[in-house]
Amino acid sequence: MNRDGKNEQNNPARKGIKPELLIPASSLEVLQVAVMYGADAVYIGGEHYGLRAKAKNFSMEEMGAGIEFAHARGKKVYVTANITAHDADLDGVEKYFKELSGIHPDALIISDPGVFEIAKETVPDMDIHISTQANNVNYRTCLFWKKQGVKRIVTARELSLAEIADIRAHIPDGLELETFVHGAMCISYSGRCLLSNYFTGRDANLGACTHPCRWKYYLMEETRPGEYLPVFENDRGTYIFNSRDLCMVEHIPELVGAGIDSFKVEGRMKTALYVAAVARTYRRAIDDYFVSEELYRENLSWYRGEIGKCTYRQYTTGFFFGKPGSDAQIYDNNVYIKDYTYLGIVYDVKDGWCKMQQRNKFCVGDAAEAMKPSGENVAVKVIAIRDSEGNAMESCPHPQQEIFVRFDKELSAFDLVRQEKESGG
Repeated sequence: MNRDGKNEQNNPARKGIKPELLIPASSLEVLQVAVMYGADAVYIGGEHYGLRAKAKNFSMEEMGAGIEFAHARGKKVYVTANITAHDADLDGVEKYFKELSGIHPDALIISDPGVFEIAKETVPDMDIHISTQANNVNYRTCLFWKKQGVKRIVTARELSLAEIADIRAHIPDGLELETFVHGAMCISYSGRCLLSNYFTGRDANLGACTHPCRWKYYLMEETRPGEYLPVFENDRGTYIFNSRDLCMVEHIPELVGAGIDSFKVEGRMKTALYVAAVARTYRRAIDDYFVSEELYRENLSWYRGEIGKCTYRQYTTGFFFGKPGSDAQIYDNNVYIKDYTYLGIVYDVKDGWCKMQQRNKFCVGDAAEAMKPSGENVAVKVIAIRDSEGNAMESCPHPQQEIFVRFDKELSAFDLVRQEKESGG
């Protein structure tokens, strides 16, 4: 015990326990990519009761296939059921949990106490994680959920590292803490937002958010109806609710030191390219740090460079080092920074031909870059393209078209091919 009477042994950093890397997936393909590129666990949503209704989401059959794929490789899968449920949802929730029990996910992510009670009655042996939507901001809340049999708490985004460390010091070793370390931030309290419902009737707390925090806003003075004033000195208006994206890859030592058990990445609507890049970067950063802090710091420029190749909205450290200031917002636009284009993923290789599905147009002669799960990036050139009938093509203009591509270097299944915007032929 330290001088404050807190249990220092709760800190995984003092025990040498490597935190879990938890990656989102919007589809079976993205789940497979997440697993292959370094995730210890993946969280997914079914077609109902999660907070990403606009994501592709998984059918029950796809969830079963994804869980089987992950478990065969020693990885875990968690299923979100974190809506704020209304009475009309409850019977369906019970049926849904019974169906899930047959495909054996490793945990359910829940925020609503009523949904939690249904889970305890319906699937009593399944682990339950309490979602960030439940506003978990103090250790007494964590202890409350521990008494109910909860395995893990997802901390609120509004907490600093010091507050997370204090919570960790007050709770038992067996109660895990999961924290968002990367991804989009929205204007809300622990993910609870009313803007979408107010403006469009689509409830963010039921999974139907229209992302009004990314819209352009003007100010109108009460006595001057119809006269719209920019909130910021910009004739295009201002995006006053538009937060930068969270990125903590440069602060792995501090995250580990706070006693966080699972590093969570936001993004259940992201592409396979985004998931691969983020998972691979954080995987290497965590592994390097657990070899030595010196190795981790030597490779900081690589982490920054790889994260910079993702689609993002500029970066912030959120609340981790104190309340964010005005520089945590982006006032002049709501667009992503996107320096690389996703061309496709290699599904199979036979006789030097890579089977792919086109994600963006490219041409014979184009330069590109192949990302490998190992962390290696390989510069490649497109030598030839064929369609599924074997006909030669100079380019692949049709989205989602099945194609066969020969590159000037040998590639493997699960390599992802991307192209810097200036590199096209």
